[in-house]
Amino acid sequence: MKALFSLAWVLGLCGLAGALGNNVDPVGTWKCEYEIGGQQRMSTLTIKKEGDKLAGTMSWPDQKEANLKAVKLKDGTLTFSAVREIMDNKITVEYKLTINGDKLKGKGDSDFGGQKLEFDIEGKREKKGK
Repeated sequence: MKALFSLAWVLGLCGLAGALGNNVDPVGTWKCEYEIGGQQRMSTLTIKKEGDKLAGTMSWPDQKEANLKAVKLKDGTLTFSAVREIMDNKITVEYKLTINGDKLKGKGDSDFGGQKLEFDIEGKREKKGK
């Protein structure tokens, strides 16, 4: 009987740990870095919750905020798209980012002049009150 109780307790604890691990919160302001064409770049990603949906913006040093489209969080992975404006060109960039605590890591990809461009991106969530 003790062995059965111990097994049930361990399985329950593992289930609780698994449930807590899936509770990823993307809300906040993220400072992101990536490299394209050998140049280091930066952006600011802001994710907020509007009702039961996620929304947000992304901004770059040379471009004001762009509203995010199709923001979704599934299994710790945040996906969305943003339009980047470069020299009168509008480029839609698709993002797929894995969130782990206050860090994110993933890829951005776009079609630039018929060429697929993919880059790695990493970010850190800013502490509240900054």
